Amino acid sequence: MPRAKGGYKSRQRRNRVRKHAKGFRGGRSKLWKAAIEAVHRKWRFAFFHRRKRKSDFRGIWIVRINAAAREVGMSYSRLIAGLSKANIELDRKILSDLAVSDPNAFRKVVEAAKAA
Repeated sequence: MPRAKGGYKSRQRRNRVRKHAKGFRGGRSKLWKAAIEAVHRKWRFAFFHRRKRKSDFRGIWIVRINAAAREVGMSYSRLIAGLSKANIELDRKILSDLAVSDPNAFRKVVEAAKAA
């Protein structure tokens, strides 16, 4: 019985790798071994960075809140502590959005935190 060198499924797998290797420079998009290494590396980084994106956004929010809070005359850490004492449960995403889009509402939140 002849050996099956690959049919539909094997071709499907190779085509998926080749499709993901599109745009890579040099042999990484043409040569099979180089392409598969590059694509597996790409998939590993994509997996890792999908999780890292969450912490990146949190950092951006904190920087925005800190800048807006300092304009009102308060530091970020004191603002967060004041919000927890005042039982104001706004997360950092919402606070940064308030700081950017509605500074007056953010000022009121800061005043409530100062009072607490």
